[in-house]
Amino acid sequence: MRDFHLPGRSAVFATNGMCASSHPIASQVAIEILKSGGNAVDAAVGAGFLLGICEPQMTGIGGDCFVLLSPADGKDVVALNGSGKAPAKLDPDRLRASGLNAMPVRDVQSITIPGAVDAFCRLSNDWGKIGLARSLAPAIHYAEQGMPVAPRVAFDWNIAARDNLLSGCARNHYLMDERAPVIGDLFRAPKQAEVLRRIARNGRDGFYLGEVAEDMVNSLRALGGVHTLDDFAKTACTYTQPISGHYKSAELLEHPPNGQGATAILMANMLKSFDLPDLPPEGAERIHIEAEVAKLAYDARNRYLADPDTTTHLDRMLSRETADKLASRINPAQAMDMPAIVSESIHKDTVYLTVVDRDRMSVSLIYSIYHSFGSGIASDNFGILFHNRGAGFNLTSGHPNEAGGGKRPMHTIIPGMIRENGRVILPFGVMGGAYQPTGHARFLTNMVDYEMDIQSAIDAPRAFADGGVLKLERGYPADIAARLSEMGHRIDIPEAPIGGAQGIYIDDKRGVLTGASDHRKDGCALGY
Repeated sequence: MRDFHLPGRSAVFATNGMCASSHPIASQVAIEILKSGGNAVDAAVGAGFLLGICEPQMTGIGGDCFVLLSPADGKDVVALNGSGKAPAKLDPDRLRASGLNAMPVRDVQSITIPGAVDAFCRLSNDWGKIGLARSLAPAIHYAEQGMPVAPRVAFDWNIAARDNLLSGCARNHYLMDERAPVIGDLFRAPKQAEVLRRIARNGRDGFYLGEVAEDMVNSLRALGGVHTLDDFAKTACTYTQPISGHYKSAELLEHPPNGQGATAILMANMLKSFDLPDLPPEGAERIHIEAEVAKLAYDARNRYLADPDTTTHLDRMLSRETADKLASRINPAQAMDMPAIVSESIHKDTVYLTVVDRDRMSVSLIYSIYHSFGSGIASDNFGILFHNRGAGFNLTSGHPNEAGGGKRPMHTIIPGMIRENGRVILPFGVMGGAYQPTGHARFLTNMVDYEMDIQSAIDAPRAFADGGVLKLERGYPADIAARLSEMGHRIDIPEAPIGGAQGIYIDDKRGVLTGASDHRKDGCALGY
């Protein structure tokens, strides 16, 4: 139990249904859908579409999604890949000939076809109860009438405007007189409201065919893109099977490639080699072990994870033997400088919400445009902000994740679930781009090893080994940073907190749902 003398938030308890999301109005909309007869899928689709209006810097209909779904009947968990592919004419040789040795980040070449709309429509058709039009109604309303800008959203928006992350007509659609909106300003997107109406009326065809698709293709081609109407028309999500790994009593379920869920499982398997409960939960020793594990697991990710058709050695990433060998290379008192070299002896050959309904169908859904405001490019007429997921490709000839026409790039976004005794007990997710596997492993070990409740497991301070530095949130005291520096880590205090998270614990024995939402975002968990 938290100390009520100190700032913090309590978990939320309910019995009939619950949503935890990164924005209060999205959570409220999900609950209203549940109370009016919708199920967890209807609520997740409604809240998901709305989050593109609540948090346009994070997500939107120009992005991708991944979903894990546990049906009400308790049968096997379903995975849905809602990530789009590169345009068919994307040619890595041409990109290399232009002088590129890595994919550009904010450029038309990094824009893959948005996949989330197709996936949301498929989810609604296959699993929903109330129909797409009813789920979309709140997003249409707020896009037209306006959404007050929340504090964390305003914080991110200001950074994007300061750093000129928006270009061309995107500045007209997402800035107010060339400035970022401030807390409480109303953000309106009437053109997007029209797109959402067409989706409500015509399903995925309202987005991938006709005038909306023409607006997107014409806008992209005017900037040098090779995107075609056929690329959009052929976009289709795919059902697949989750992957999993055990950590003590818990089974961690992840989405398979092209998501990076295997990285989280590899990290969890490596952490089994260390007696974490003997280490202080917020101490330097635990942070160090987690950072070293992340370095080696992310190196494996960068070697192998790619489009499902080209991913190699997934079985190796999931094996306990690989994890044990990698863990044995970790010095518990000294940071490694070159994880790729350490790893070489072993390896020779990317917004989140969750909903649970009264029948205990649960949805774990992550939905993103990748970098802040994605590519920074929007379609001319409707203002659809394009993601830049193609930046997840590389330009290494012959690599599984080499850019190429019709391929899906390696993705950072991963929904998660925890299962015990064959039944899902906790749909959860951690936002934050590349941080997400580290976030999954930390959330899992916070609960299993340190017996934290779900809200405490989310609230605890975070660290992330990223790009040669160890990012530490300000929640850690100065002596922890000093100790980590002595171990050889280069410490960086990031401008923004590391990621965000939500989760819902399903207590079947008591018939109670416990929801938690990250203080790093504006959102909340709500139930009824």
